[in-house]
Amino acid sequence: MAVLLVVGYVWPEPNSSAAGSRMLSLLSMFRQHGWTVIFASPAEKSPHRFDLSQWQIAEEQIQLNDSSFDEQLKEWQPDIVMFDRFMLEEQFGWRVEQQCPNALRLLDTEDLHFLRLARQQAFKAGREVTLQDLHSEQAQREIAAIYRSDLTLIISEAEMQLLTEHFKVPAELLCYSPFWLETPANADLPTFEQRQHFVSIGNFRHEPNWQAVLWLKQQIWPLIRKQLPKAELHIYGAYPPPKATQLHQPKEGFLVKGWAEDAAEVVKHARVLLAPLPFGAGLKGKFIDAMMQGTPNVTTGVGTEGMLHQGQWAGLMAETAQQIADAAVLLYQDEQLWQQKQQQGFIILTQRFAIHQHQPRVWQQLMDVQQQLSQHRLTNFTGAMLRHHQHRSTQFMAQWIEAKTKLAELKQNSVTQETKHE
Repeated sequence: MAVLLVVGYVWPEPNSSAAGSRMLSLLSMFRQHGWTVIFASPAEKSPHRFDLSQWQIAEEQIQLNDSSFDEQLKEWQPDIVMFDRFMLEEQFGWRVEQQCPNALRLLDTEDLHFLRLARQQAFKAGREVTLQDLHSEQAQREIAAIYRSDLTLIISEAEMQLLTEHFKVPAELLCYSPFWLETPANADLPTFEQRQHFVSIGNFRHEPNWQAVLWLKQQIWPLIRKQLPKAELHIYGAYPPPKATQLHQPKEGFLVKGWAEDAAEVVKHARVLLAPLPFGAGLKGKFIDAMMQGTPNVTTGVGTEGMLHQGQWAGLMAETAQQIADAAVLLYQDEQLWQQKQQQGFIILTQRFAIHQHQPRVWQQLMDVQQQLSQHRLTNFTGAMLRHHQHRSTQFMAQWIEAKTKLAELKQNSVTQETKHE
């Protein structure tokens, strides 16, 4: 039986992040094709993680900078190794190449970290993104990991275009793999009249979400509240820090709720989702959830990136605080516009993210590369060159850290023994 090993940055938390949901959809695809799946991570197991054992997926703890992973690889003998984000390819890729040279190395970016970082830097500086922002050390690291991998899953068409057109990454190294969804059941959703208030949702550890909450609190919500004095904004998200809960102001209708046990339920009963994202990358799962529940939204151009269908959106787009507030009030009050945007959301889901459009295509590309792996690698000389140089340096650094750690342990044991004899 074929074996997939996933080297995870974190344990999947589908109720905390879109990345967790997407990871589960990838794992499900392999299980449906009869593969044995092992999920391994150096991260601590969170109480909010999905229980992979219910899908007969083995959960394994691994160590950074430790040769014990080499022994685990020899035992598992994976046919495909998927690195969850480029940092994991940097850490473990050279070990996989040494121990399992014939395993296909698959990278899942989730989103392009360097793009999000470039936009974040520009946002904090109050200016547009420059080439210097884009061509960062982070970009060099992430794109190098793409070249070193046999295939990389890219979540957004906009990011596919950036990589192939701007950075000239060969298209055959990339696989477009967005969210893929079952056809939404639109029955039994609350009507316009049955819904009330605004909702905002997103993991607080994700900087774009936190900046959106701050923007709402400081500028946008007061403008909305002036026009809709009885409206409330309910803010949900995983891992709310004290700085977020301190923004809770019931008198202003600004309610920081924190964790949502069921994200779909809280979005379903709101009339409008607010997500004024000032920067970001990839696809935003909150909009998938909102469209599934028939809840139109107001966001920025960055928020809609990679998700429009024929230029149309499941809500309204705006860029300034006043424009966002006006769009929110309009969508909240205009039932005909609201229904039109709700229907547009259903169209986007079926036309852009239906599972039958993407899963078979992604699987076929994976299998094609696996079956012609030797030839595929011969066409990627840049990747071979980067593996030779970067992996050697990473290998020596990892071995130095491991040796240093063992030396420290020996010294500690020696001190302990001496103390016992005194």
